[in-house]
Amino acid sequence: MLKGRSLIEPGNFTLEEMDSLFVLAEKIETEERYLRESCKGKLLATLFFEPSTRTRLSFEAAMLRLGGSCLGFADPGSSSAAKGESLADTVRMAASYADAIVMRNPKEGAALLASRYSPVPVINAGDGGHHHPTQTLTDLLTIRRLRGEIKDFTIGFCGDLKFGRTVHSLAKALARHENIKMIFISPKELVIPDYIKHHLKSHNIEFTETRSFEEAMPTLDVLYMTRVQKERFFNEEDYIRLKDTFVLNKERMLYSKGTLIILHPLPRVNEISVEVDRDPRAAYFKQAKYGMYVRMALLASLLGVENA
Repeated sequence: MLKGRSLIEPGNFTLEEMDSLFVLAEKIETEERYLRESCKGKLLATLFFEPSTRTRLSFEAAMLRLGGSCLGFADPGSSSAAKGESLADTVRMAASYADAIVMRNPKEGAALLASRYSPVPVINAGDGGHHHPTQTLTDLLTIRRLRGEIKDFTIGFCGDLKFGRTVHSLAKALARHENIKMIFISPKELVIPDYIKHHLKSHNIEFTETRSFEEAMPTLDVLYMTRVQKERFFNEEDYIRLKDTFVLNKERMLYSKGTLIILHPLPRVNEISVEVDRDPRAAYFKQAKYGMYVRMALLASLLGVENA
């Protein structure tokens, strides 16, 4: 069903196709050897023009667990891009060696451009402040696994909502689900972009914006924390002024529901106190593991081996 296709943003897949991915990911999680040799002889190219730990390692772990192999780079300085090679040529070159490409690039729209030049599937692992669709699949799978379904809840997004591509992707994806309410918690300098608000309004999604953690916490079923991203700022003074605006700690947890689910795409800096890690409602490390399973399901599906 998904064989040969690229994933540039979550809207590329229907809800039914995403549900099939989640079912497959859950089967991979629960059946230890399922699909473990399905990608034998297949190669995944990992082209990371921007730093990454979780996304790159989880893709590499996913491909290796499926029996395939990986090649690529984690530093653009070690690629021919440092010599001035165009993105289109880099992608054409990688596609001549590999069966699929995973790419992260700091420029918005880079993954879409790459997909137009690649004869093999391209997976967007983050393009600037635009999209991060496999993180969105991870987030949705985590919510599904911990709540049983993806509907009928209130989610709070907190932190850097202006530049946070994980927030943008997840908000747009959730707009397709039933009875989702959103609360955006951020300093005024880092509010959610207008294009996301327009998208939510067009889908009749109820949302509010606030500067108060304490005001939002009692109503939330899911809290999606994000770090203030130093690399997106043009001057360090603004970053230093804003980085500690919202910190989730034990005191603030007192305002929340006992059934709250705390998510974070990671890496964390200091926006979640380490004391919160011991709270059973903290699910961000489970979330990271679900990311490997959903990426295994995605690779198997794009390479057409999901029924192997």
